Amino acid sequence: MTTKKLAKVLKALSHQKRLEMYLEVARQEEKDFKASEKGCFVSEIMESLNIGAPTVSHHLKELTNADLITTERRGKFLVARAKRETLKEARNILSIIQ
Repeated sequence: MTTKKLAKVLKALSHQKRLEMYLEVARQEEKDFKASEKGCFVSEIMESLNIGAPTVSHHLKELTNADLITTERRGKFLVARAKRETLKEARNILSIIQ
């Protein structure tokens, strides 16, 4: 991971609502038995965090641009999945600082 990509990841997660959204996506995947198949419905994020569609859309775009999540359409629903590999790479780089 380059320092530019790491900065993008850290910037995306430095916003409280985006961090909450990322954690909610990861939690929903852990909770679901077939996590790799289902993902997290964005409508569930909106309900659990009590934020509106335009705000969610903006934050999803930032998380996607930082390569922290992927999204896909399933009919009229939008599904988000955490890209854990990106966070793992960032954690490995930051572990050098110890």
